[in-house]
Amino acid sequence: MVVNRLDAPQAWDIAKAMVDGFNRHYFLFRTESARAKHRFETQDWHGQQRAQRERIEFYDLRVRECVRRLEKEFRAGQLPMAVWHQIKLHYIGLLVEHRQPELAETFFNSVTTKILHRTHFHNDFIFVRPAVSTEYLEDHDPGARASYRAYYPRPESLRATMRRVIEDFDLQCPFEDLDRDIGRVHAAIAPRIAAFTLRANFQIQVLASLFYRNKGAYLVGRVINGYTELPFALPILHAEDGRLFIDAALFGEDDLLALFSFARAYFMVDMDVPSAYVQFLRGLMPRKPVAELYNAIGLAKQGKTLFYREFLSHLKHSSDTLRIAPGIKGMVMLVFDLPSFPYVFKLIKDRFAPQKETTREQVQSKYLLVKHHDRVGRMADTLEYSLVALPRERFSDELLAELLKEAPSQIEISERDGDGRQEVIIRHLYIERRMVPLNLYLQEALDAGLDQPAARAQVEHAVIEYGNAIKDMVAANIFPGDMLWKNFGVTRGGRVVFYDYDEIEYVTDCHFRAVPAPRSEEDELSGEVWYPVGPRDVFPETFAPFLLGHPAVRDIFLRHHADLLTPEYWQAHQERIRQGHLYDVFPYGVERRFSAHRSAV
Repeated sequence: MVVNRLDAPQAWDIAKAMVDGFNRHYFLFRTESARAKHRFETQDWHGQQRAQRERIEFYDLRVRECVRRLEKEFRAGQLPMAVWHQIKLHYIGLLVEHRQPELAETFFNSVTTKILHRTHFHNDFIFVRPAVSTEYLEDHDPGARASYRAYYPRPESLRATMRRVIEDFDLQCPFEDLDRDIGRVHAAIAPRIAAFTLRANFQIQVLASLFYRNKGAYLVGRVINGYTELPFALPILHAEDGRLFIDAALFGEDDLLALFSFARAYFMVDMDVPSAYVQFLRGLMPRKPVAELYNAIGLAKQGKTLFYREFLSHLKHSSDTLRIAPGIKGMVMLVFDLPSFPYVFKLIKDRFAPQKETTREQVQSKYLLVKHHDRVGRMADTLEYSLVALPRERFSDELLAELLKEAPSQIEISERDGDGRQEVIIRHLYIERRMVPLNLYLQEALDAGLDQPAARAQVEHAVIEYGNAIKDMVAANIFPGDMLWKNFGVTRGGRVVFYDYDEIEYVTDCHFRAVPAPRSEEDELSGEVWYPVGPRDVFPETFAPFLLGHPAVRDIFLRHHADLLTPEYWQAHQERIRQGHLYDVFPYGVERRFSAHRSAV
């Protein structure tokens, strides 16, 4: 047991240096997030996407910077563990009045685990549990901006209040017709309010910063009346002439869940107290894990920390066994899950089947590409971990044998604490939301029989959504590579999402070709490819035999997505992307738009 004392002279200096390192990180993170407003106002879409990508790197850069400083100034890696315990105690003291204490604790963990051996990764030396509460945390400095604003309209002043809500964001470009847009929002919200008997606490609460992503800005808030709360979001876009318009009114938890989906890029939000934003958002989306809310606002490292704490808690309070995940085994990734936990665990195999011409480094680069890219609601976010230690007794014998066979370089079985309890330590691991594999979703409906209306509707939904998913990815300059049904999943909301990234490419890097006409009867009858094929050649018409074997599936696909089987479709998108065009991909259906006839901008 480590004694709680504070007599090491360098402990406070090291703690202060680590707080300074975090403060520098969050200042740069917040500054970049705040610039999103100007990029939106000036329609700097490529700059917005570039900033979204670059911001992801900020955290690791600052961690490495802090580690170098500690080693250079304090020889941190050579200090006794008693000193490191004191460093943590001093650090806690420095966070008492801090406005991002939970993020600072995670930063401490990131730095410390780069210096100490993993045998010290427990609560004496790192923040396994949080030490500083974020409840009711706000910036109480005079003149500080509160995390949200409250408005108190009367029925007759609702329109005027809604105008004030919009104008308070002080966007530096005019609206196309704000009165028209307010009228549309009022018409959408009025029926919902009409069902209320207005209570004394009737109010509209709106988060103080807009949420910026790609070409949109989103106002997020809720209507409160008595014990009833109505979450809402208003997307603000640019018309072709540069003026602004409100595109839709989204209401309720399901709409907000789609907007903040784990399959979409992170928002840019200017936040002084992120925990206050997360608390507000959790009130709008109580079913969404707090970890995913931190991810959604760009604080992915905090999301990883909270996810891992939740997973460890779940392990402690469950007894089921980790197993090989159901479904068709992949040639590149080994996938396992815990049935009671809604995520899957993926690690890269040591060896791949001969037809897979790739390497571990290339696979990792594909996953990193997706992390940095706009996922347009069609590519699952992935949490990446190193040196994950899990109890040996929670692994099925079959799974452990598979791990040792397929990825022995990634597995170590050892005792950490010398207590006789063995752990399986995984060197590198990806974790994703569990979804129903699309091939199983389809097969379930086909097995039920297409004479059943529900089964037929399920097949039609799956095939249409599959095509839409590919088209959305194409709009974001992503070619899935392996387009088999098994590489897509169906979310709780029925959305089809891609999750197998080892063969993805940029659309603009591919060469889409038509299959050449056969030169002779021998060519036509040959079972072999008789024409030359380059490494990035793609022949869209060859997708059909692998995807459309079932007549009903083929019929639906050809009615809705036959263009995906033509090279012209892909070539046209290539050309527009190369010309700098950024497609609009909306996190809501076209039927929700106030101006569904409006062309994409």
